[in-house]
Amino acid sequence: MFKVHIKGTSHSISIFDNNIEVDGELWNWDLVELNRNIYHLIKDSRSYIIELMAADYGKKRVHIKINGVLFEADVQDKYDILLEKLGMNQDANSSNLEIKAPMPGKILEVLVSKGQEVKKGDQLLVLEAMKMENMIKSAGDGVIAAIYVKKDMNVEKNQVLIQF
Repeated sequence: MFKVHIKGTSHSISIFDNNIEVDGELWNWDLVELNRNIYHLIKDSRSYIIELMAADYGKKRVHIKINGVLFEADVQDKYDILLEKLGMNQDANSSNLEIKAPMPGKILEVLVSKGQEVKKGDQLLVLEAMKMENMIKSAGDGVIAAIYVKKDMNVEKNQVLIQF
């Protein structure tokens, strides 16, 4: 299963098995691959030519052309969808100003201090949940503005831990 979010629009597309849902509505469609990365889609007697222009697999972003109009889209695979359902989807590409607890647990260690400059991927703290240690990392570059937790403190899901 994949979810596609087309930037600049409010459309959300889910693709699973041989079905496609647009904005929650199941589409009856016919899709044929014309050439590598070029597809012909027919929906409600309307024809669409879809061309994959570029793909950044690391950022899970694609550039597609639909009937000559260029769109940028973010793609979520089944693992991203599962993490989102579990409330653990800290978006690494966003400019998050807060780090929130992805699950309830206990703070084992705080690895940063107020005023410290951190880079994307730097380790911020260790959260114990369900007898497992989870390393919480920075989603981007920034300076720590506030730390709302300390060692041995219990936290709830979505509680703000650190603010940039």
